[in-house]
Amino acid sequence: MPRRVAIVTDSTASLPPQLTEKLGVVVAQIQVRIGDWVDDEVRVPVPKLVDALRARVDVVTSPPDAGAFFWAYADAVASGADAIVSLHVSTGLSQTVEAARQAASQVQVPVHVVDTQTCGMSLGYAVVAAATVAQAGGDANRVLSAAQHIIRHSTELIYVDTLEYLQRGGRIGKAAAMLGSALSMKPLLTVTDGRITPLDKALGAERAVRKLIDIAVKRAGREAVDIAVEHFDAAERAGNVLEQLRAKLPNVRRFLVTQVSSAIGAHVGPGALGVTVSPV
Repeated sequence: MPRRVAIVTDSTASLPPQLTEKLGVVVAQIQVRIGDWVDDEVRVPVPKLVDALRARVDVVTSPPDAGAFFWAYADAVASGADAIVSLHVSTGLSQTVEAARQAASQVQVPVHVVDTQTCGMSLGYAVVAAATVAQAGGDANRVLSAAQHIIRHSTELIYVDTLEYLQRGGRIGKAAAMLGSALSMKPLLTVTDGRITPLDKALGAERAVRKLIDIAVKRAGREAVDIAVEHFDAAERAGNVLEQLRAKLPNVRRFLVTQVSSAIGAHVGPGALGVTVSPV
């Protein structure tokens, strides 16, 4: 029996492919352009992107076009869905929601396009919650409620080695003003009202990462939560953060380590880390 509600997201959710396949989630691909070469971000080799960023080659990201969403929705309808929930990266960071809404207007079943006002695994966990309810036979209202609960209560914490890449992409606003040009100060950022905003700063990478861990522990509290450690070209550093969080947070239901999508990586730069704290 086909599920009643289909789930669609975009690749900034940073979910491992084996998980989206297991949950039956359709992932529309953000486009990444490196110089004159353009492809779906899933096909962009991370070493190629890292080399381009460090060499200051022009790197640009763009949302999936409306046609990609239309065919994703049409395939869901053909498979028996009578409603679609489409969860996407914040409109403050990408025009992905606009493309999804254009496509939704051409589909014969209700399509609920949600601007999650976030990105990364905060989006990813909302997608997982929605897909889990959909697989259990929940209707669109229950699916949306599950996703909104995660969106409202998740925390996205971000460490970057440098603000250079966020400045190039115009993604920081107030963060640049706060941190200025103090090269030894390492920024901690978060996502507030759909935009990247300053959270804290520390002198040097080691202290900044320790502070990131401390903030994550405080945000988790004593409640049962899921924790994702995200990174871009920083697997060893992410593994160390994971082990420290494991030691400090006994009530975590599930830990996950994942490399962020290339579209996010293009803006945060090599060495970046993220920690998502999500309610159970």
